[in-house]
Amino acid sequence: MDTRRTPRTASASRAGGVHRRTSSGARTAVGLLATAALLVSACSAGSSSTSATAAEAAALVALPQSTPAALTRYYDQKPAWRGCRVPGYECATLKAPIDYAKPSVGDVRLAVTRKKATGPGKGLGSLLVNPGGPGGSAIGYVQSYAGIGYPAEVRARYDMVAVDPRGVARSEPVRCLDGPGMDTYTQTDITPDDGKETNGLVKAYRTFAEGCGADSPRLLRHVSTVEAARDMDIVRAALGDEKLNFVGASYGTFLGATYAGLFPGRVGRLVLDGAMDPSLPARRLNLEQTAGFDTAFRSFAKDCVRRTDCPLGKAGTSPEQVGRNLKAFFETLDARPVPTGDSDGRRLTESLATTGVIAAMYDEGAWQQLREALTSAMKENDGAGLLVLSDGYYERDAEGGYSNLMFANAAVNCLDLPPAFGSPDEVRRSLSAFEKASPVFGEGLAWASLNCAYWPVHATGEPHRIEAKGAAPIVVVGTTRDPATPYRWAQAMAGQLSSARLLTYDGDGHTAYGRGSSCIDRTINAYLLRGTPPKGGKRCS
Repeated sequence: MDTRRTPRTASASRAGGVHRRTSSGARTAVGLLATAALLVSACSAGSSSTSATAAEAAALVALPQSTPAALTRYYDQKPAWRGCRVPGYECATLKAPIDYAKPSVGDVRLAVTRKKATGPGKGLGSLLVNPGGPGGSAIGYVQSYAGIGYPAEVRARYDMVAVDPRGVARSEPVRCLDGPGMDTYTQTDITPDDGKETNGLVKAYRTFAEGCGADSPRLLRHVSTVEAARDMDIVRAALGDEKLNFVGASYGTFLGATYAGLFPGRVGRLVLDGAMDPSLPARRLNLEQTAGFDTAFRSFAKDCVRRTDCPLGKAGTSPEQVGRNLKAFFETLDARPVPTGDSDGRRLTESLATTGVIAAMYDEGAWQQLREALTSAMKENDGAGLLVLSDGYYERDAEGGYSNLMFANAAVNCLDLPPAFGSPDEVRRSLSAFEKASPVFGEGLAWASLNCAYWPVHATGEPHRIEAKGAAPIVVVGTTRDPATPYRWAQAMAGQLSSARLLTYDGDGHTAYGRGSSCIDRTINAYLLRGTPPKGGKRCS
């Protein structure tokens, strides 16, 4: 569920949720946290003889900051830049060891793109960007938004660079299901009422996991955030940069913080926007993200009832009643899905509608679209609008194909942390806590957190604090009503990183940079361009 994804396929495990959009309208995978509907929950690991050992995981973290001899050939690479299909960008492929503990066993190919600095005079080197997920394409993000939408003065001084993490998009993407299989998966009932429906949900998780394992049996063991962070250091060296300058959103904050923890002396200017708390176990991450979506929904509800076109209540209706009205609508869909006019015959199910609503929570600019979609579904028996929102979240195209976003999201989340739940009985025992966190979304997000229980490889990561002692100042950004990465997470990350400066945006939506706050943008630009971090505790609106 940016963070990780949330509707059926996202996971809070290191931030995520639905497909996010920046204030400029650029779509980003910024937050797939753990709660995503079905697929990707903030979990990790299952049980399998092919899983990495604890010793291998420890070896990843124990590698020294000086370059080991076994990695020299990777660090000595020079990108062979070539033209891209997108004018103004160059593309290249770099190699990294598939297994850092055993560099001789094989390589993984990493896709990289660059747009050179546009201004005259001395540049500041490279600025790597990552939009989150996990699973969001950094290359797609920089080519469609950051490379043209970041402030002109930033693009004038920096080469804008993106690398798709291993297993993502153009970097040996993990695949799990074909289009029809994903259609079935995303429509699976995530609020089972009886044993038969519970078995159906478990079967869907197993089928998804088995598909991932069959497609990428070796790579699936090596798509952790630790390994992706080490890959970034190889990219940094290949670009000729002494230090890493980086803007990461949502899950990208965990990736950036992990890099800082591994290579504190190589930290340049790091912006971590929509921050995660790396010290939390998966279940706690999912529960707190559930509360985050409830906070965002309450904000939407208050705004909705002030509008004449709100289908969930009139002026004066409380957020609690708005939530009950929406929950009642979901329950009617559980029994009787409504038509959508979809050429593949899909109807609007409870799970698809829930995903559509959650998707709109990432950006308050989508609230009008959500009101219109809910009105059509609730009053006109037309679910097309909510299906559009859900398809955008899952990155489903008009031909019925899906990007690998959700596949990579699960693969990373399920490797980074042990599972939130190990069985349906464990979910049932936690339902009351999730429903207390969000009466509207809690039940579905609790069941969404079960998916990693059936993952074909064991988790290699554990919850941990990241201090990055000795790193240069790092700017951590938190939004007070962020749905996918609750503000408390930004406070926690800033409290752990020894050199962090917390920058707060008092507002709605997921992440803050480039979303309309001139105060936020000026502050971050000053840091990126002049190396001047904000004073700790600075707030913007």
